[in-house]
Amino acid sequence: MNRRDIAFALLALSAAPLAAFGQPAEKMFRIGFLAGGGTPPDNSAPAPLRQAMRELGYVEGKTVAYVGRWANAKPERLPGLAAELIALKVDAIVALGGPVNAAARTATATIPIVMAGPSGDAVATGMVTSLARPGGNVTGLSDDAGPLSAKRIQILKEAVPKARRIAILWNSDDQAMTIRYNEIDKAARMLQVAVQPFGLRDPGDFSAAFDAMKHERPDALFLVADSLTFENRKRVADFAEQQRIPTMYEFGAWIRGGGLLAYGPSAEDSYRVVARFIDRILKGAKPADLPVEQPTRYYLAINLKTAAALNLTMPQALLVRADEVIQ
Repeated sequence: MNRRDIAFALLALSAAPLAAFGQPAEKMFRIGFLAGGGTPPDNSAPAPLRQAMRELGYVEGKTVAYVGRWANAKPERLPGLAAELIALKVDAIVALGGPVNAAARTATATIPIVMAGPSGDAVATGMVTSLARPGGNVTGLSDDAGPLSAKRIQILKEAVPKARRIAILWNSDDQAMTIRYNEIDKAARMLQVAVQPFGLRDPGDFSAAFDAMKHERPDALFLVADSLTFENRKRVADFAEQQRIPTMYEFGAWIRGGGLLAYGPSAEDSYRVVARFIDRILKGAKPADLPVEQPTRYYLAINLKTAAALNLTMPQALLVRADEVIQ
């Protein structure tokens, strides 16, 4: 080999990719996202989840890819959508909501499932054996339905002290949300407040609930969050505004459309926790060995514009505790 051949050989060696010499290429993980609500405009997993994964070092399109499926408030579609994710051989499934969790667990006993809120009480719904030892292939976030429901009712009563009857709207086909309704009912009775229950199963039930509330007007309205109520939240907000009924929601973002109060965890916090679960699973941890977590921080949001429209004066003690006040 002459000098010219040697120079070309050395140049080729320097330009050759490391993978050609035994350096393994970075693995591309596929994360499935399954939800009961509407398909987002970008047809992708929630931005807070993707951001949390980026913060953990995952590069979208290089080391991680997301595959989303949405039932568009048609729960009967969930089993088929879960089957699609499994057929795509995803490395983990992020499941958003009680019926979604159940559909994913029924579809696979091997692919890790990470519950994301609002998923309900994971033990009460039978998703896990216990918070400390979930068992099986499911872990993630769980609600502490009892104390949280009591706190929300307490805040609502503090903001609307004359409230004697509170309408509760919830998806009665969702076991987790029915458990939450029962806890709300229990908390309300402790405060000597009557509950006006409206169990909903499909979008058509909202009109019947509105008609009933016109006939027997509640002093306040509490909307329990799931995919069905989320997809119809504007209808609820518009009705409450027209009828001048104070509202309590479970997430701060919902009151920006005119609700009065919200108390609950933030999506950003929740998805950071979910991302940590995914990271540990992708690094070899088994869901059965990862204790289920509950939110550690809850945020109080108050819409003062709505309060003024309702001629309500928010107690100073409540305003001081608020994390967000919409002027």
